Amino acid sequence: MKLGFVSDSLGTMSFDDMLDNATRMGVSGVEVNTCGWSTAPHFDLAVMKTDANMRKAFSKSFADRELEIISLNANGNPLHPTDMDQAEGLKDTIRIAGELGIKTVCTMSGLPAGNATDTMPNWVVTSWPPETKDILRFQWEERLIPFWMEITELARAHGVERIALELHGSQCVYNVPTLHKLRDAVGPMIGANLDPSHLFWMGADPLAAADALGDAIFHVHAKDTMLNAPVQAVTSLLENGSLMDIPNRSWSYITLGFGHGEEWWRQFCYHLKMAGYDGWLSIEHEDVLLNSLEGLEKSVALLRGVMPATVSDFKPQEI
Repeated sequence: MKLGFVSDSLGTMSFDDMLDNATRMGVSGVEVNTCGWSTAPHFDLAVMKTDANMRKAFSKSFADRELEIISLNANGNPLHPTDMDQAEGLKDTIRIAGELGIKTVCTMSGLPAGNATDTMPNWVVTSWPPETKDILRFQWEERLIPFWMEITELARAHGVERIALELHGSQCVYNVPTLHKLRDAVGPMIGANLDPSHLFWMGADPLAAADALGDAIFHVHAKDTMLNAPVQAVTSLLENGSLMDIPNRSWSYITLGFGHGEEWWRQFCYHLKMAGYDGWLSIEHEDVLLNSLEGLEKSVALLRGVMPATVSDFKPQEI
């Protein structure tokens, strides 16, 4: 496995300072945010789309530091019913990835409205009342599957081989069954960006998810979640309080090791290996209480101590 981080983890730094810190910490690459829910402080999508010299300079900045571009990340809602820029941003990200020779693009499945006249995304997480079935049918058959058929064709035309969808709340694809459902409908170019932090707060087990996904794991975000048991006991894990108000939330994104300890992350890495995954662990730091650089450094140190970094050479002796 190889270790890196998401560029927005150091979003307040300049591009060069962000890369210099990556070199100083000894990681192997950086995953770069391009659009969507990110202001993309390190990537000007419009300029990169049209200026070949800027694309060359961008790649050279990594190569000069012996860093890899892990992937481009167009996180957001590309199926938003009124914000069409998010879908266009994903498409441009795929085109630019092709120009840069990047084979993996990370994004999210998208969440459409509940019907053709609605203007707000609608996340269905129950099977009752009965209209939820109508909403899901519309979202999947009329919006999600046709959109991803188009996107995979675009990716194929530009040499992008893997679309890694983050299993994220308020998206149609948010767990293992929904990832498999879209993958079965669209094809094996669709896979998972397995981020355990989201599965924690939705009540799933990321270790079991890794086992179930197998070769459908295309990418991994290393992000932790703290489950605040006293608050959870009263409010449940269905939480809509401010992300900044950690003491009063039932769950919060947190620095690696502060929610789940080293032993859990060791098991996570091993389950990834058992599933056949030997790719990137890309740290996404979103802890509002810790300094971003300090939190990232602590996360790097934890993963460096538990992740497998070399190829197994064990063979049974012939006896």
